Amino acid sequence: MNIPKTWDLPSYTIEEFQSKQSTYCIVIPVVNEGKVFTKQVRMIHERVPYIDIIIVDGGSTDGSTAASKLRVSGVSALLVKLGNGRLSSQLRLGYAYALVRGYTGIITIDGNGKDDPRDIQKFIKALDDGYDFVQGSRFIHGGKAINTPFERWFAIRAIHAPFISAVSGFHFTDTTNGFRGYSRRLLTDTRIQPFRGIFVTYELLAYLSIRAPKIGLKTIEIPVTRRYPPGKVPTKIDAWGKIHLIWILVLAVLGMYDPSEK
Repeated sequence: MNIPKTWDLPSYTIEEFQSKQSTYCIVIPVVNEGKVFTKQVRMIHERVPYIDIIIVDGGSTDGSTAASKLRVSGVSALLVKLGNGRLSSQLRLGYAYALVRGYTGIITIDGNGKDDPRDIQKFIKALDDGYDFVQGSRFIHGGKAINTPFERWFAIRAIHAPFISAVSGFHFTDTTNGFRGYSRRLLTDTRIQPFRGIFVTYELLAYLSIRAPKIGLKTIEIPVTRRYPPGKVPTKIDAWGKIHLIWILVLAVLGMYDPSEK
C-alpha cells in the first residue's frame, strides 16, 4: 500500500481478492466474531452486491477471517493488523487502504452482526447527497433499538451523546454506534488528520463525532436498526474498558485529540 509518509499506521498484511469495483466501500473491523461475522458478510454481499467489502482483522484466531473463506464470500480485500492497538488502529488501516484504492467514501459497520445490512443503502444515499459524516442512530425516528441493555442505553443517551453534542454543535443521539459513513473529503481534511498514532483504542469514534461538525463538515444522523441478542450481552469491554471509554470522552471533549496548529 503506497501511503503518504505523514500517515502513521500499525504494521499489517494485505490480501486482495478483487479489484476495485465501486464508488464506496464497506470497512468491517473484526476480532473473533465467529459464525456471526461469517453470516454478516454473506448478508452484506447478498443485499448490497454492488459495493466492495474490506475486512480489517485485529488478530482473529477463530478461523472466521481465513482468506479461503473470505475469497468466496464476495470480500474484496483482507487487511490483518499485526502491530499494537485495537479498534482505532484497525480503522486507521481501513481508512488508509480505502483512500489509496480510490474510494470516494467509506461506510463502517461493526463485525458483530448487530447492525442491519439493509441500512447500508441509506448511507450511500447520504454520501451521494454530499454529506461528509453520516452517523447511524437507533434512537431517532425510523431507527430501532432492539434489546439494548439499559446500562448502554443510559450511558449513550445521558452521558456520551449529550457531551459530544454540546461540544460539536450538532445534536447527536447515538455517538457510540460504529455504523457510519465518511466522505473522502473528511478523511483527507488537514484539520482532522485521522492517521495519527494517538488513535489506538476507541478514540477515533469520539474524536470524529466532535471534530467533523465542529469544523463545518456536512453532518447528518440517519435511522438504523441495532439488535442485541437476548440474554447476556456479548462484549469485549470489561469494567476497566468502560472507565477507559469515559476517559476518552473527557479527552475528546477537551480537544486533546485535535491536531496541533502550525
